[in-house]
Amino acid sequence: MNPVVRGVAVYLFLLVVFRIMGKRSLSESTTFDFVLLLIISEVTQQALVGQDYSLTGAFILITTLISLDLIFSLIKEKFHLFGKIAEGVPLIVVDQGKPLTKRMRKCKVSEEDILEAARFHFGLEKMEQIRYAILEKDGSISIVPEKEKASIK
Repeated sequence: MNPVVRGVAVYLFLLVVFRIMGKRSLSESTTFDFVLLLIISEVTQQALVGQDYSLTGAFILITTLISLDLIFSLIKEKFHLFGKIAEGVPLIVVDQGKPLTKRMRKCKVSEEDILEAARFHFGLEKMEQIRYAILEKDGSISIVPEKEKASIK
């Protein structure tokens, strides 16, 4: 099979796989995730190179993958719907101090993850102190704290 076709096929396959895995898997890597990534990279290398171990084949493959990434970047800029499908959109997982459990389950986010982000960024200790928690496209969690209630004097 042509190295360019193999490169495009593997790139698209991995794009779909990592999109299905979800945002949190990209943001929080564990030792197991690292080992899995190493194995995936080795298998991918074998699928891309096949029996062709020449430098020319490697250069063609690298150029194909970089070109494909640049083309997708341009498509995402021009067609925002494609960007939303390929990368996702930020998602509110806590609204006015109340966890949105269905969304959290779907995105594999726990209350502990949210409280950890709240402690780290603002020193907040309770869910009620969070106005919004947003799961960003990159898998990080942004916290919008509740405004302090104005004290009546």
